[in-house]
Amino acid sequence: MRRNGWWLLAGIAAWVGGNVRAADCPDWSVARAKQELGALHDRLDGWNHAYRVSGQSPVDDAVYDQALQRFRIWRGCFPAQAPATLAHLADARGGAVSPVAQTGLAKLPDAAALAAWMRERGNRDLWVQPKADGVAVTLLYLDGRLRQATSRGDGLHGSDWTALAQRIDAIPKHLPHAPVRVVLQGELYWRLPGHVQADDGGANARSAVAGALARNDVDGDTAAQIGLFVWDWPSGPADMPARVAGLQAMGMADSATYIQPVRTLDEVRHWREQWYRGAMPFAADGTVVRQGHRPPATTWQPAPPSWAVAWKYPAASALAEVRAVDFTVGRSGRITPVLELEPVQLDDHRVQRVSVGSLARWKQLDIRPGDQVEVVLAGLTIPRLQSVAWRTQQRATVTPPDPLTHDRWSCWQAAPGCEQQFRARLLWLGGKQGLQLEGLGADTWQALVDAGLIHHLLDWMDLTPAQLSGLPSVGATRGAALAKAFAAARDRPFARWLHALGMPSADTDGLSSWAALSDRGAADWQALDGVEAGRAHQLVAFFSHPQIRALAARLHVAGVQGF
Repeated sequence: MRRNGWWLLAGIAAWVGGNVRAADCPDWSVARAKQELGALHDRLDGWNHAYRVSGQSPVDDAVYDQALQRFRIWRGCFPAQAPATLAHLADARGGAVSPVAQTGLAKLPDAAALAAWMRERGNRDLWVQPKADGVAVTLLYLDGRLRQATSRGDGLHGSDWTALAQRIDAIPKHLPHAPVRVVLQGELYWRLPGHVQADDGGANARSAVAGALARNDVDGDTAAQIGLFVWDWPSGPADMPARVAGLQAMGMADSATYIQPVRTLDEVRHWREQWYRGAMPFAADGTVVRQGHRPPATTWQPAPPSWAVAWKYPAASALAEVRAVDFTVGRSGRITPVLELEPVQLDDHRVQRVSVGSLARWKQLDIRPGDQVEVVLAGLTIPRLQSVAWRTQQRATVTPPDPLTHDRWSCWQAAPGCEQQFRARLLWLGGKQGLQLEGLGADTWQALVDAGLIHHLLDWMDLTPAQLSGLPSVGATRGAALAKAFAAARDRPFARWLHALGMPSADTDGLSSWAALSDRGAADWQALDGVEAGRAHQLVAFFSHPQIRALAARLHVAGVQGF
């Protein structure tokens, strides 16, 4: 019950450019349009091959669907430059003929679309079930015995998984009380007892199943991890209650538990929320609403039907275009690449920036403006770069800061090339880890630097209310408040001042003066609880560094306790 967007590709060639808004079209030359369309065509082709043949999902369904939509739009913008229609199923056909077509599901974008679909069916004979996140399989039983297990393939022909199915205990080998011929369709899933989709996401469950099946050699431990959720009985009775009762009689208890009658959108929402936020035995990426009565299975086609639709859970993965690559330099000199993105919606988060993590990772991924990246929510709250979906064919030049000019001892004053690291030092010094100066954020520190009032780390200590009030962004009232906060900083405890200056962490209880600390050697530091050799050498380097000694001397002159 997963990706079925492939069926749309057959109609892409007939797409007419008049359906595309000019605002949706990139400002490309003819040559570049041909390059970019070709690159996306090849990437989609590769994803389809991986999914249909190997059972793998290189990207999340939501990202695949967005890439497919992007391809559709670009084809409409540049029909003359568009490549041939994707031969997405050419290598998906297996040697086994499925007894019933795998139809797939159309995905509705929101609750309003689902409500309209339900109204068209009179809100009658409708049923809801979870959309299990696994690998689709069709099972054929004759005289109660398992005779064939078939992968989805191209919907009509798939791989013969019968031998594999014999090793998976969750797939019944014999159905009690079964008709002579039974065809079941369902999902092979990775067992996740107590799984909460809202908290845990997909947990790579589908990839675990797909990988096991792709190896064609499922061992006992792996087989025990694979479960079966039967979501349809194509050859069963015409009405849903009879089908559910029959599935339960044949031992498909989950099928009976996880299919519920609904008449209103609110009832669908109820089950959707329960399955999304409650404990489940498997991962699920949405809900499915079906009509109880549907056409005979002999008429089914390998394309989404009109009598069943999917409503996916909030996307935890999205495709985003990179607008720019920025680099931030932290207090310790660490350089972090940050991607500026075309805004995307992830669950209830609007994401416009995402960190790459490290300069080394950015170099490895070689991300440039115009590239398309996959962004996910780590822990369902923090945007995280998952992968590069595909690259723009026109590679812009991006020049990062030189890592050789930034380290933990660089940029203690405002100077060309030190703007970010020096501001980071000021933020740390005045922040909750340091002196806890009220009313001071990045913008205020930057205003003081830009006005020429701060050149070195402690220049703010000598600023007067008049100097502060003279800044357009500050004013008299706030200037007086800042001057008061600066004056109060002189009375902060010695240990807090040490943290504000960036001293490596160590328990300095009983060592309450700069003189007592600055003369300690590595062995003296290691004598303290919790200080290992590496930290001891860091402490020696800190207290002996000329920049730190100069700051300590200035604090001594200012009469700060301990210095």
